[in-house]
Amino acid sequence: MTEPCLFPRPSTLDRDAFVSHYGDIYEHSPWIAELAWERGLDQAQDTPAGLAEVMGRILTEASAERQLEVIRAHPDLAGKAAKQGELTVDSTREQAGAGLDQCSEEEFERFHRYNEAYKARFGFPFVMAVKGSDRHKILAAFETRLAHTPDEERRTAIEQINRIARFRLDDRVAD
Repeated sequence: MTEPCLFPRPSTLDRDAFVSHYGDIYEHSPWIAELAWERGLDQAQDTPAGLAEVMGRILTEASAERQLEVIRAHPDLAGKAAKQGELTVDSTREQAGAGLDQCSEEEFERFHRYNEAYKARFGFPFVMAVKGSDRHKILAAFETRLAHTPDEERRTAIEQINRIARFRLDDRVAD
């Protein structure tokens, strides 16, 4: 069985249309879509997997500084922006899907403590592809990942961001 095509099909779009439709896949980082288009797209990128591979490679191959910019564009999980309704539509849906909008005050406080400890240690927010997860698994991941080295955690965050991008592309097909 072949994977469903994205609509509109990336390989048929001009630069502006492509960036307009796919520039938000990576949180506040349309430069990834711009580079994907500039490198050239064909029918292989008309599926979520094909487009995710190309865009993910751009982020993975980017300099550490550019990667950190993308990581830092992500909001805290169950953070102030979530409580104040200031997340992107995708982030709001993803965090709600993991039940982060249903945290008790004690859980919100725990998320806050972990977010602050994580940022103090690594200099960027904790990023996790939360689709299919729940707040208990996410809190456990915080504990595990706080033990990582900064380079290891930057790589882990990039892997998680690429997973988020794939989920978002899959959602575009489902919509």
